[in-house]
Amino acid sequence: MAYASALARDPAHTSRRIDAAGRTATADAPALVQLLYEELVAALRAAAWACEHRRHAQKSERVQRATAILFALDAGLDFDSGGEVSATLARLYAGARSTVLKAALKDDPAPFRDTAATLEEIAAAWRQARAA
Repeated sequence: MAYASALARDPAHTSRRIDAAGRTATADAPALVQLLYEELVAALRAAAWACEHRRHAQKSERVQRATAILFALDAGLDFDSGGEVSATLARLYAGARSTVLKAALKDDPAPFRDTAATLEEIAAAWRQARAA
């Protein structure tokens, strides 16, 4: 019964987790990167909302998720094949992590939104490249 009650506490979160699990089960590497970007942008937007509404525990959880995703994206970079693009993305991810952590300490939602917007542009470019 504890399992069912934990799922009922946040049905939207549960639904997102099930959706993400379903999409990762059959996804290739580029699709996983795209999914990470989508989840990262969602986490950053949720952190901004939580910051504005003084939901500190939720903000902390979303910051933690965003930071973990940024580390995962960074770890997946192939510097041998990716060259300067990989180096640029590594700098971007490091800068985003720094910005997110500073914003979390200051309780400032704007950097979360700015970072989400920047990463959403990259995600859109990634989607376009995959569709081509």
